[in-house]
Amino acid sequence: MVNDLTNRRTVIAALASLPLGARAALAAEYIDLEWRDLLPKGQTAIPPVVQNLIDHDEMGTSAMQPKSSGVRTDWNGQIVRIPGFIVPIEYSGSGVSAFILVPFVGACIHVPPPPANQLVFVTTPEPYESSGLYEAVNVIGMFGTASMSTQLADIAYALSAEKIVPFSI
Repeated sequence: MVNDLTNRRTVIAALASLPLGARAALAAEYIDLEWRDLLPKGQTAIPPVVQNLIDHDEMGTSAMQPKSSGVRTDWNGQIVRIPGFIVPIEYSGSGVSAFILVPFVGACIHVPPPPANQLVFVTTPEPYESSGLYEAVNVIGMFGTASMSTQLADIAYALSAEKIVPFSI
C-alpha cells in the first residue's frame, strides 16, 4: 500500500509541476469533460443500472471491476473540469485530500467499480469539506493518464485539483 501511495504522489507531483500562480491563472480557463470523453473512441460506458448491487459478504468490489480497454491521452497536461462524486481515500483534518472521482453515486462502494478508464484519482492541496457520498461536485485541475491501484479499484486517470465546488452546470 505504501508503494501505491508513493506512486500516486509521484504521478500527481508530475501533473502539478507548474508553479501555483500559473496553475491558478490557468484554472480560470478549462476544458469541460464528460465521462464518455474518457473512453476510447467506439467504447461505451457501463450504465449504473446494469451494475447490480452486490452482497458485501461476497468478494470485494474491486475483484468485480470490469476490464478497461484503453485510455484517452487527448487532455494530458490540460486544465479540465469534470463532474462526479467523491469516494474518499485520504483525509487531512476533516477535509478530503485524496479521493476517487466517480461518475455515479455508489461506484466503488455499493456496486462493482466502473472500468479504470471511468475513474479519476484526485488530490488537492487544500482539503475539501465534502458533505458526503451523495454530493455531486465539479473538479477543476490539471489532468492526465495514470495507472494506479487502490483497495477499491484500478484507476486510469489522475487530476491535481485547483478547485472543487458543488456541482453546477
